[in-house]
Amino acid sequence: MHFHYPETERASTSEILHGIRVDDPYRYLEDPDAARTKAFVQAQNDLSAPYLAALAGRKYFGDQTTRLLTAPRTGVPWRIGGRYFTISNPGELDQDRVHTAETLDELLAGGRVLLDPNTFSTDGTVALSGVSVSPDGSMMGYAVSDGGSDWLTLRVVRTVDGEVLPDVIPWCKWAIPEWLPDGSGFLYWCYPKPAPGTELTDAMGAGSVKLHRIGTPIDCDTQVWAPEDPAWMADLHISADGRWLLLTIAPGTDSRSTVSAIRIGLDSLGRKTPNGYPIPVISELTDAYSVVESEGDVLYLRTEAGAGRGRLVKVDLQEVGELYEVVAEHQTDVLVSASRVADRFLLVWSQDAAHRLELVDLDGVSIGSVELDGPISIAAVKGYPGDSEVFIGSSSFTRPLLAHRLNLIPANEVLTDLPAAGSEPLAAISTRVQARSTDGAMVPMTLLRRDDLSDGPRPTLLYGYGGFDIPVLPSFSAMFAAWVAAGGVLAVANLRGGGEFGVAWHEQGMVHNKQQVFDDAISCAEYLIAEGITTPGQLAVHGRSNGGLLVGALMTQRPELWAATLPTVGVMDMLRFHLFTIGWAWTTDYGSPENKDDFDVIRAYSPLHNVKPGVAYPPTLTCTGDHDDRVVPAHSLKFGAELQFCQSGDNPVLLRIDTRAGHGAGKPARALAAEYADQLAFAAEHTGLVTPAD
Repeated sequence: MHFHYPETERASTSEILHGIRVDDPYRYLEDPDAARTKAFVQAQNDLSAPYLAALAGRKYFGDQTTRLLTAPRTGVPWRIGGRYFTISNPGELDQDRVHTAETLDELLAGGRVLLDPNTFSTDGTVALSGVSVSPDGSMMGYAVSDGGSDWLTLRVVRTVDGEVLPDVIPWCKWAIPEWLPDGSGFLYWCYPKPAPGTELTDAMGAGSVKLHRIGTPIDCDTQVWAPEDPAWMADLHISADGRWLLLTIAPGTDSRSTVSAIRIGLDSLGRKTPNGYPIPVISELTDAYSVVESEGDVLYLRTEAGAGRGRLVKVDLQEVGELYEVVAEHQTDVLVSASRVADRFLLVWSQDAAHRLELVDLDGVSIGSVELDGPISIAAVKGYPGDSEVFIGSSSFTRPLLAHRLNLIPANEVLTDLPAAGSEPLAAISTRVQARSTDGAMVPMTLLRRDDLSDGPRPTLLYGYGGFDIPVLPSFSAMFAAWVAAGGVLAVANLRGGGEFGVAWHEQGMVHNKQQVFDDAISCAEYLIAEGITTPGQLAVHGRSNGGLLVGALMTQRPELWAATLPTVGVMDMLRFHLFTIGWAWTTDYGSPENKDDFDVIRAYSPLHNVKPGVAYPPTLTCTGDHDDRVVPAHSLKFGAELQFCQSGDNPVLLRIDTRAGHGAGKPARALAAEYADQLAFAAEHTGLVTPAD
């Protein structure tokens, strides 16, 4: 089929960067509200929508993804202030609701709906982004996102009667309310109000920590802490005993961090408040630190200082000095997190890119493992010091989220699975394999296929991420489950740059080593072909965000290797990513185009700048949201326009642009099902996967 792509103006825009002329003919698409951009989006959707709707597998995948995404689901409960809470959905609602009850049995029976985000908008695109309950359980702060935006508005609801209070705090990001011990107010992370029309594009300024008192105007909120450098951001934690505000501070998305502590005292009205200047606990930006909990004046930290796979340490906040080791670094496994529960710690370890649980006492002595069927990922651990009741959420490639209750009775641990509604587990088998990369390192992959299918070359979907110290773990995806159920093979790669195997694994795929991530993925593809699992005519590749960058690099570097490519909300213009919204924060992983040495490395793989005229690129479906204010849509729009201009041959190069959608979070279930169905039907069409309904 020969495509007549929409005529898209190529402007003469260019600039000189580090002595090199860089053409940017579609820069005008960076303005999402401009008439030309809206016309471009409409024209591209007018081209792609009928093509995708007519694909043979579209109905099958639409039915499957809708069934999976609209199945009844219940989240992981938690208890605070004598009340139980959970987030759940009977299945047919666009957004999940918050439920509450006085007992666990009552909660499991449905409880009472405390907050229903489906009432926030008529089209289901205003979503709940997070909740936080006050220590006495009387109030719940919550964050609302509109149209998939990262911008959050904070509000408060009373738990006893569901009354929404008049407190409204706009222009927040990355945080939910952190309540003061007496519930008189909360701390939050926010930014200055952006100029009208720049909310979705312009680089953000410095954020700060502010204090809001319930029932007072936002103009009365006071600043508690602000960074000297606008690139620095802070995570907030008030200790369970209410004595300390703990700040984990880092520039952008840097895995390394510093830590400061501020004592909680009383103000002139007798209300709890952060008092005094921050006490530096970790001053040097050399290693990763995360707050576990503090008790009295002892602070527990998870750190990679002196331990590339992580360890648990403690420090005295009254006289900050030496770090004392509580749990040592493991020889092979990565310490992901530690939670202070009951009278001990619950540790999450990553073992070959899957999680296991271990209990240790306060001195780090092992009490034993918490046995869950694996391989799994732990999605949540919800428990508190002194409370014997802990709730755990786990997921796998074949099973959606399941909640477990761990009762830590002294000298006796009882683990029970909570009732789960929803679809049956996927009937599939998984195997772990390894591909040898260009530098000799072995790169692991998980292969998943239906358990009734024999070996042999089959249509295969390769997925990877490879960045920001983020691990790819065995978690459930409706998109992946539908592909495997249809008879395709899923290959999930653990690429360098990710967080699966400790500091070294991350560093080997960041900044000047970024090409190694792409080499790892290419080596995985070549392994799949060499081992007879698939063929180049049957191999598709998919990735989101940083994974979208991965796909863009793979298809421009090795176009002949892929039968279909599915870059989604990808970072495609690597020479201008730092100029939009939060993009500047990513320079810690990518390097900065402002730096000549970084620029040379980045330019060599930037997808937009490596599309060449006359090349036969594989069938490509580029997806984005027109209101994505994390990876702005211009990345995908410019990349898609350049691909269409340069494409040689008849392989389709299409863009699918969601309206009233952002980076992906909070998208209504049926809208997400439609996106997955279009992508899977496109991949099936070009890899030769025949769906059961065909």
